[in-house]
Amino acid sequence: MIFNALIRRRIQRNPLRYQDLQSELISTRAGLTLERYLIRSMEVALLAGAGFAVLGYILTQLLVISAQSGGYIHIYNVFNLPIPGEIDPLAPEMLGIKLAGAIIAFILGSLLVYLIALKYPGMQKGNRATKINLTLHNAVAYMYAMRKGGAQLMTIFRSLSENSKIYGEVALEFRQVVRDADFFGYDVVSAIRHLMETTPSEKLKQFLEDMVSVIESGGDLVSFLSGRVRLYQEEARFEQKQFLSFLSLVAESYVTLFVAGPLFLIIIMVVMGMMGGVAILQLTAVIYLVFPIGSLVFILLIDIISLKGETVERYVRAKWLHEYSDVRVYHREGEEPFFARLVHYDRVRNAREFFRHPFDAFQKNYNLTLFITVPLAIIYVVAVFWVVPQYQDLEVYIDVVDDHVMIALLIVMVPYAFFYEMWRRNVQGMESLIPEFLDRMAGINQVGLTIAQAIGIMVNTNLGLLSYEIKRIKRDIDWGASFTDALIRFEDRIRTPLIARTVTLITKASQMSGSIGDVLAIAASDAKMSDLLKRERLSEMFIYTAIIYLAFVVFVFVVAVISNNFIPILGSVDAGGIPEGTAISNVSAASIMAILRLMFHSVVLQALLSGLIAGQMGEGSIKAGIKHSCIMMVIALVIFNLFI
Repeated sequence: MIFNALIRRRIQRNPLRYQDLQSELISTRAGLTLERYLIRSMEVALLAGAGFAVLGYILTQLLVISAQSGGYIHIYNVFNLPIPGEIDPLAPEMLGIKLAGAIIAFILGSLLVYLIALKYPGMQKGNRATKINLTLHNAVAYMYAMRKGGAQLMTIFRSLSENSKIYGEVALEFRQVVRDADFFGYDVVSAIRHLMETTPSEKLKQFLEDMVSVIESGGDLVSFLSGRVRLYQEEARFEQKQFLSFLSLVAESYVTLFVAGPLFLIIIMVVMGMMGGVAILQLTAVIYLVFPIGSLVFILLIDIISLKGETVERYVRAKWLHEYSDVRVYHREGEEPFFARLVHYDRVRNAREFFRHPFDAFQKNYNLTLFITVPLAIIYVVAVFWVVPQYQDLEVYIDVVDDHVMIALLIVMVPYAFFYEMWRRNVQGMESLIPEFLDRMAGINQVGLTIAQAIGIMVNTNLGLLSYEIKRIKRDIDWGASFTDALIRFEDRIRTPLIARTVTLITKASQMSGSIGDVLAIAASDAKMSDLLKRERLSEMFIYTAIIYLAFVVFVFVVAVISNNFIPILGSVDAGGIPEGTAISNVSAASIMAILRLMFHSVVLQALLSGLIAGQMGEGSIKAGIKHSCIMMVIALVIFNLFI
């Protein structure tokens, strides 16, 4: 209640200050009012501030006034204040300093998180605008297909909004038009104008303005949409170039901050002779906290701004009728038991086929590998912990076990990466043939044959991997399935955005009209453009994938040199000739083993996370980065076990 009154008073006192934030919340479709968002932001900021306060309290104790270093304050007393030379860690003065550090950290942390929360809707608005611009040509092609079949505008918008899992943010934008018309009594033009005021995409806004002009002037919407499809397909390349420029900046920032940065810190801490407990603690914090958390932040950032390019979901609506649930029904003995036997037979046949051809099953569904490799990895790790004796020295125990934990991780990752790549190559092969398939379908349809008849002719053509799926579509139609159902089953088997958009476009157009040659031609050009954009992204980001590999090789080389040539020399230095209390005089065998362990783990974490980021940037998928992680982890395992 206090927050509510405070926020409401702030908004009423200066409404223009929060006008942009309110507009950004509407554009992001956050579903929150301005007052509620500010309250939530303040609550999150206070919770984060509490965490920062604890961190500030600890850092003040460890870094500012360390009891282990004697408690000296190395500050010149220019005002000649009565400050004691030493402070007891339990003294009230020490407690006051730590509380002051906690309060400062609380204020700075809360303010930082609150400011980030205020800026987040603006960043999300820009992110949605980019996604809308990249997929607008797909949505306009869908609208063109329905309009050419004679559908009304509201029917088009309603159908598009129901396919939000396929068309993404554009479909969510047109969902607002449907909502305004259904619940607020807007006519079509007024609902479109309202969307123009709230959409984050200037490109979509311009499209809607032109559409309203065509509607009000009585122009031909079919010709307008046809021209816009071709125009936006060309502009999609420019939108992707801007997106790739931002990805390039992210890649360069990652290499600088989390590849070169940790390497420089390791070199500084080791070469400068900081081998005491504080140095090991700092190395541990950098390797186990700073680097993984920073890399995960980069992965999350790329995932937020990227289009999901692996799987899609089709919206399915089912209704179970219970109008006559209390009426007794006489069950006749007929063919129902045979259907149950068929279901049982299908299960047995699928299990038999899996054990007979497991390679094919894994290739079709790479997630099945986890059901085998994860238990194997767990059994392997349990066996290792069971066999390895309990050494009294923890560093020796970790040195023996960590290699086997890494091997267990590779047992899970290598088969998954292998079969995922097999699946991805098959899908890419099919997607590359989709434009040719649609062009041929358009030519056959334009001579007067139906789509189902065109499928029957396409069975005899050679389209590589796609030929088998065409035969399955033809078989479904021969066995009584409709053309729409056969295509939807084809989409369910492949489940990629390109094929989902193509199937949705063809099925909707075929429901509207039997002559869809022009629609198929536009769908073919859309598929060509999608394939071109994917190949351009792969070629543009390949250089940054190579840079990540080169940076990893440099990282491994430097760490290997330090671990093999420098650290053992420090361990063999005679401490008698070194002044008491210096950093190198504190080197022990335990410290040497701890530092070597940190070096190895830093390379392993670098391999795992850098590989994931390389796949996410280069191919748009974290799963595609698993193979890079496997390669780098094998390199690290071989180098540290054979050469160090």
